Amino acid sequence: MPTAAGIHYFLNEGGGPKKAPLVLIHGAGGDHLSWPPEIRRLTGARVFSLDLPGHGKSKGPGLQSVGDYAESVIAFMNAAGLSQAVFIGHAMGGAIALTLAIYHSLRVAGMGLIATGARLPIAAEVLDNAANPATFTLAVQSLQELMNTPLTAKIVKDQVFKQLSSIRPTLFQGDLRACDQFNVSDSIDDIRSPVLVVCGTGDQLAPRRFSENLAEKIPGAALQTVEGAGHQVMLEQPHRVAGLLSVFLKVIPFLPGT
Repeated sequence: MPTAAGIHYFLNEGGGPKKAPLVLIHGAGGDHLSWPPEIRRLTGARVFSLDLPGHGKSKGPGLQSVGDYAESVIAFMNAAGLSQAVFIGHAMGGAIALTLAIYHSLRVAGMGLIATGARLPIAAEVLDNAANPATFTLAVQSLQELMNTPLTAKIVKDQVFKQLSSIRPTLFQGDLRACDQFNVSDSIDDIRSPVLVVCGTGDQLAPRRFSENLAEKIPGAALQTVEGAGHQVMLEQPHRVAGLLSVFLKVIPFLPGT
């Protein structure tokens, strides 16, 4: 995997220069493999799947706020020669995308916001358990109960549990605190980028009302729900989510070099 500004990324060389590149931003404790192949290799698109600082193959510590992660994405874009991109963000990744749209609007051609919200509160008990190595597994289990639905396939549950259980507790705790402190509720109505909001109807971690609020407050935003899916909607229904993104990308205006 290549690196730009200290961020490792997987690149799918699809699409052409007249189409906006996609930048995939994973959620708390994730990495580029948090995205299924159907999205990492989206047909006809040039896709950059990032490992945020401290995650996956990107070295160093994690960052302490959503704003800091957003600035690291801007540094990545500068190093990779990307003037604009469509950002597809899941959970904390969606929070990062929203921050980019508010503070770096000229770099944002559009956004796909998946299982996220203008606020991402985390229960105090989960934060406390995540901070203690002796209770870290309890934090992961609590989050999984909120992520999954009765329809969530065992292979998805196992993949997510393995991912979250294998990361450094200090990194995951930092990500969770970054989510808990995130709040752009008063600014989202200023966003003017094309926006697609996607959520699973069974998500309890970033419940449907979070997505409905985004779609209501962001001018022109479109909301698509995936019946019965949970927080990992893109892993549970990869073909459905990839299809929604493909349709969305067709309506995004993009001028290369802007």
